[in-house]
Amino acid sequence: MLRTERLILRAWADDDLARFEKISGDPEVMEFYPQPLTKEQSHSMGARVQSLLDERGWGFWPVELSNQKKCIGFVGLHVPKDNLPCFPCVEIAWRLAKEHWGQGYATEAANESLRYAFAELGLDEVVSFTTLANARSQAVMQKLGMSNTGNNFMHPDIEKAHPQCEHVLYKITRREWERNAI
Repeated sequence: MLRTERLILRAWADDDLARFEKISGDPEVMEFYPQPLTKEQSHSMGARVQSLLDERGWGFWPVELSNQKKCIGFVGLHVPKDNLPCFPCVEIAWRLAKEHWGQGYATEAANESLRYAFAELGLDEVVSFTTLANARSQAVMQKLGMSNTGNNFMHPDIEKAHPQCEHVLYKITRREWERNAI
């Protein structure tokens, strides 16, 4: 379990999958994905990330407000598929319910995830990527001290003609994070 001033990043609980399904099925939350997830896709992804978190001790943690016991989304670390041009790497990512946008929760939870990545796991670098049009996620990446690498890529799991195919790649090194954390 990881804690920040306002948030708890923790293990998955049984009732998180229903909340994750609602978040991942929301067309606004999933605007920069090829499509919202179906109930089956949400449950499959939720079970997969829960399994990875159980196996490694780190991953995509459910995030809850410390004064409420309700999952508002997930934030954390992941080893993406090996068909991405940035592989091998560890990425940081987030997905929060729309009613919790604009309050700094993604940045706060992601900062704690970066602390864990560098201080606990001893990683040298963490990346993040999103579709070219996703300015909100890119703003979070910049607030985290991440830099745009200029190495845009076509996501291999998205059809080339799809408007969400081109992705930007951001990164931060441990040294950069340490400099920003002081």
